[in-house]
Amino acid sequence: MFDSIYSSTVTPSQFFIMAAASLLSGVIFSYLMSFRVRANRRFFIVSSIIPFVVGMVLTFVNGNIGAGVAFGGAFALTRFRSAQGTADEIAAILITMASGVAFGMGYIAYGVLALLFLGLVFLALSSLKLFEHASMQEDKLLKVTIPESLDYARVFDDTFTHYLKSVENVGVKTTGMGSMFRLSFRIRMKNPEEEKEMIDELRTKNGNLEIAVLPYVEEQNQL
Repeated sequence: MFDSIYSSTVTPSQFFIMAAASLLSGVIFSYLMSFRVRANRRFFIVSSIIPFVVGMVLTFVNGNIGAGVAFGGAFALTRFRSAQGTADEIAAILITMASGVAFGMGYIAYGVLALLFLGLVFLALSSLKLFEHASMQEDKLLKVTIPESLDYARVFDDTFTHYLKSVENVGVKTTGMGSMFRLSFRIRMKNPEEEKEMIDELRTKNGNLEIAVLPYVEEQNQL
């Protein structure tokens, strides 16, 4: 059951068995991941067929070093045409590619087990609160838009001292054709219930321009 179905030469029946198993298990894996990964529908369609695509490539290479190098270079080029993904999306892609290697070598059972088992493990770990430490949840991203005439170096210091336990300037960006600045701060509130009072006080200093308080995510675009 766990032996490779491929012999020295790959027959059409062996290839279609690999194709059916990789596509079916890929669809099931993507369906499981859709409960936890925040992505659009096309991402899950693509992740459903990746095991078959990788398996097909390895099947066609089948020991040919030159073809393997050529395919590797072709896959490497796709990195420059792809947008940066989240950690969840990268994990899903790596799992599907790893299982595709198993399918491409003829180890159908290992490929199916890898997809289904890792999909269930991902769901289980996502539903548990193992890594949700209180200190990680406290950090917020504060974005404040100010007119270009306002000196932002010290203007918010008294407000920050009153409401915030910690504050870190993580970026400054011009906006509105250069007529305004957008400041980004990593903040931690002393009392989360005073968030509205802090925003109201900041509005009196930035001319009632846009202010946003968002969850802080390390890898997001802060500006």
